[in-house]
Amino acid sequence: MTSDDHRAAGSASGNAPEADLSLVRTLPVSTRPNKVVAEQFASPPPAEAGDRTFAAFLDSLPHVLQADAFVQVVDAVAAAVRARKAVVWMLGGHVVKTGLAPLLIDLMRRGAATHLASNGSAGIHDYEMARWGGTSEDVEAGLADGSFGMAEETGRDMNEAFVRGMREGWGMGEALARDLNERNDLAYPELSLLMQSFRLGVPYTLHPAVGAEIIHQHPAASGAAIGDTGHRDFRRLAAALPALDEGGVVINLGSAVVMPEVFLKALTVARNLNGGRPRGFVAADFDMQRHYRPRVNVVERPTRSGGGRGFHITGHHELMLPLLAWAIAERLGE
Repeated sequence: MTSDDHRAAGSASGNAPEADLSLVRTLPVSTRPNKVVAEQFASPPPAEAGDRTFAAFLDSLPHVLQADAFVQVVDAVAAAVRARKAVVWMLGGHVVKTGLAPLLIDLMRRGAATHLASNGSAGIHDYEMARWGGTSEDVEAGLADGSFGMAEETGRDMNEAFVRGMREGWGMGEALARDLNERNDLAYPELSLLMQSFRLGVPYTLHPAVGAEIIHQHPAASGAAIGDTGHRDFRRLAAALPALDEGGVVINLGSAVVMPEVFLKALTVARNLNGGRPRGFVAADFDMQRHYRPRVNVVERPTRSGGGRGFHITGHHELMLPLLAWAIAERLGE
């Protein structure tokens, strides 16, 4: 019988080699580093109703994983406000559609939002809500007969504002804010990020993707005006980013593609013109699911190349932003 025959026979009879666990080296549990300890555990709600405050809720969170990351972002925003550093919020359209504008307006009033930047869809939803108190149509129903996105007043008035903005040297966000601010027939001016940011002196830049927004299919659309006002807002965002240096915060809230791409380019312009700064800032992404561009273009690349910290927190906007806004207000003691 050959050696191969012996190995085959041993395997068939259940005599294959086995590790001898009696020779395994162990160590005392007291010497093992632990990633989780008892002091990090969550706390249940206090028995007394008067003790069940939002501050107590924050303190009750487990000091692990995303709960700990959430608190670190909150503390970073509060520290940025106190140090008068920039706190830049980048928005997707879903943030406006889920009724969160009042929270962002309040954050602006508290100094916890020094610059808003969004894709074009957020601006459209905000404009329609201010003008008529409703937005967000049934895409599939309108697509069947070609009526999707064809609202006359939305397309006409927003595009006319862009043409005026090009003529006056305004950015796209400023052009819409001025248009709203001059009207006396608004349904809900108090809910408009565009209008309230203008009145509070907080810049709101809009960053269009040509062909991706319903107002680009309107007969009144001017590619020249969209490009001129949109590019001016890109330059304004790039000029705002140096204020992130050493302690600022940038938060991407619900933009999966446009704002992460715009931010990356605006940041490289800012660093090109300012000796490699801003550096040392906190970058966070909040969205319903994790996407590639927010992760690499907001959270990872800017902080790895600039000595900052990055956080990626997943959750529904209509839950996460209220928690974030309340926590920031609590930390600021207002």
